[in-house]
Formats: sequence, C-alpha cells, structure tokens
Amino acid sequence: MPRYLAYPTGPSVQDAALEYLEKRQAPQQGGDPAANPGTSQAAGNGAVGNNNGTAGTNGTANGNATVSGGAGGNGTNSSATVSIPATAAAGAITMLEPAQTGSVSYYKIAPSETITFKWNMTDLYVQPSNLTVVASCSANGNTYPVGPTDGAQNVFDGNTTEVHWVPYDWEQVPGQPRFAAASYVLQIWDERGPGVARKGGWLSPYSGTKFGMYIPQPYTPLADWTCATCSSAQRLLGQPAGLSIMTSLIVMFVSAYAVLRRA
Repeated sequence: MPRYLAYPTGPSVQDAALEYLEKRQAPQQGGDPAANPGTSQAAGNGAVGNNNGTAGTNGTANGNATVSGGAGGNGTNSSATVSIPATAAAGAITMLEPAQTGSVSYYKIAPSETITFKWNMTDLYVQPSNLTVVASCSANGNTYPVGPTDGAQNVFDGNTTEVHWVPYDWEQVPGQPRFAAASYVLQIWDERGPGVARKGGWLSPYSGTKFGMYIPQPYTPLADWTCATCSSAQRLLGQPAGLSIMTSLIVMFVSAYAVLRRA
C-alpha cells in the first residue's frame, strides 16, 4: 500500500506563511526607498536632477542656487548639476583686443582688412550654450553681424573667445546694409538674449568696446584737388598760379615800403 506524507495545516503554519508574504511585499509598497530608485524625491532641493534647465533654491542653510541641465537643458552642462553660491558675482567679459587704452581704434573698410576681437569670460558657473556678436551704429541705427559671412555667421559656441571680421565681405552680401564711416559699439550676449538682468554665475550681456570705421578714398593728384569747404580766396591760394601771384604782390608791397622810407 502506498504511503502518503501528511503536512500539518494548523493555524500556526498558515499565519507564518502569510507573515512571510507580507514582509516580501512591504518594500514594493514604498516601505523601502531603495526599492524604488526611479522615484523622484524633492526635499527642498528645487529642481535638482530634473535635467530640464530649471533652477531652484537649495534647502540647506548655505542658500545656494542649484541649476540642472545647463542653460535651458540644451547647453554643454545638460548632464551636470551646478551649485551657485548666493554671493557669486555675475559673469563678465573682459576685452583683450582691441586693447582698452581709452583711445578709439579705427579700422578700414576694404578687401582683406580683418578686424579681430578677443576677450576673456570670468566668474562663470554656468557655461553659455552660444554667443551672439554684433556691432551697432548709432549714426544710422543699424546693427551688423560680426563674424564670417558663411557658416555660423555671428552665432558661436559658448566657449568662443575670438572672432575675425571682414566688414567689406559683408557689404557684398545682397540685402546687407552698407557700413557708415562712423563709430560702432561691440555687443555680445548668450542664448538668453541682450536684455537679461545680471545674475550670479551667469554671463552678463556685454556692450563696451567702441571703435570707428572709415571708407578709404581714391588718390587725387594735388593739381586736381579742390577744397570743398574753402572760400574762393583760399582755393586760389591753394593753386600754384594763385600762390605765385600772391608772392609777387607781397614782394612789390615790401619794396615800395622800403623806397618810401628812404625818401
């Protein structure tokens, strides 16, 4: 006759099994934070770890601002979290070329005449995604792109610190306004635009370098040159014949004066 093993099925065994199952299921119901690594926990840390470019205020006592995802989530720091101290200075641009000596630099608008601008960026906690460079002229109210006529033109990578510009090449672009012989102001800003307020750790818009540009004129022989602002007498003296006549009159006057004194 076959033998069967009998297992106890009393209440004590069933209770122990239920208790074991409850312990196994408890971490999955939120009891253990380690069981839910994908759960976002914000304990006063602003937008830490969200990687969408927003910023929040750190809940710690140091008052730091925490930025995730760089500038707008598409910058070079898209995977990094940057903590900006509350006492951080606003980022700034220091111009190296042309040298800031107090005198204005003048540049010629002509083929192959290149203007170079160099600068440093200081006090940055957040690296710009891109930089826009322009030259504004108050004489005609126009703003001109600064950079090459092809490729990125006047929008560069956020770590750019040098730009080469040939204004004459831009005048050959259809629809581009011509340059005036006047003074200009160099302006640089990041992806947030030229009108943003100063903010600790972020690059402030720059508008400080003044320079002049002029249009060279073709050579004119002295004999063909005419002074447009001179009077008729001045223009006469400017000619060789007029100068000879004036010299003869002076010699005659001096000689007559000497004769009269001896008489």
